[in-house]
Amino acid sequence: MTADLKLGINVGYWQRDPDDQTETVLAAERCGYDSVFTAEAYGSDAFTPLTWYAARTSRIRLGTAVVQLSARTPAATAMHALTLDALSGGRLILGLGASGPQVVEGWYGQPFPKPLARTREYLDIVRRVWRREEPVTSDGPHYPLPHPGGAGLGKPLKSIVHPVRPEIPVYLGAEGPKNVALAAELAQGWLPLFIDPQQIEPVFGASLAGRPDGFEIAATVVTIVTDDLRGALEFAKIPLAFYIGGMGARDRNFHLDMIGRLGYAEEAARVQALFLEGRRDEAIRAVPDELADAISLLGPLGRIRERLDLWRNSPVTTVLVAGVRDEPTLRALKDLADS
Repeated sequence: MTADLKLGINVGYWQRDPDDQTETVLAAERCGYDSVFTAEAYGSDAFTPLTWYAARTSRIRLGTAVVQLSARTPAATAMHALTLDALSGGRLILGLGASGPQVVEGWYGQPFPKPLARTREYLDIVRRVWRREEPVTSDGPHYPLPHPGGAGLGKPLKSIVHPVRPEIPVYLGAEGPKNVALAAELAQGWLPLFIDPQQIEPVFGASLAGRPDGFEIAATVVTIVTDDLRGALEFAKIPLAFYIGGMGARDRNFHLDMIGRLGYAEEAARVQALFLEGRRDEAIRAVPDELADAISLLGPLGRIRERLDLWRNSPVTTVLVAGVRDEPTLRALKDLADS
């Protein structure tokens, strides 16, 4: 149970020129929200919009949900992070994730196998860069430093910049039990996606058992304040259908597996089949109402107050509100969380 449930916002991907959510981020800061998170997939990156918002704010914490491991070498990610952390006065939360084989191999041109081992090795190098205790080396098989081939002239180096913080908080985006356990072992937090607060302990309790004191669980939650609950449910189903059906291969989709763990394996398989057949409207309608409702905050404020108690009574420490842009609604939600 979380005594003081925090609220943040997840503004997701930057997708087009007018998609500047500065006013939303400023409103969230004025309302006392804890954090703002940005995302990346295979379009916009996560760091650039976050830097844009960092320059316009002074208090709200700045997170990535998530930076993809295969998009950058560990040293490049460490450089991005230490730079933004310094420019923002030590406000960065580095959210990292392995993504999936379609994106990793199809977009970044990198091999996907052994994501757990790659994450462990990657994070070790990132932290060595920040600590500046010695020139950075790594004898791991995935990110060897110095590079063992090439010109043969590589040498261990130490960052020429002293980070503001030698220990920047790292949260891992994870869906499988082993990945969640890795987050509890190595990171300061976990970034779940499409999670039912009532299923966290039954499904992931064993994976989270070793988490340290102060471990954060920041869950992105689609939030729609409206009297039209049916319309809100239909809207909340859209990203679910897309991730279940389109963000992964037919035979290997981590989001589909995650929904299966929540008790909807048969329904998720049907959603995927419809989506891959090009019947996307049918795929959206096939997402169960109960699933869309369980992982979201939907309806009038009175109903959302009741639903927030489910998150407050779970291990989640921060609800990252997704989909709300106007200040009055952000403030009303914050009042509910604080009451």
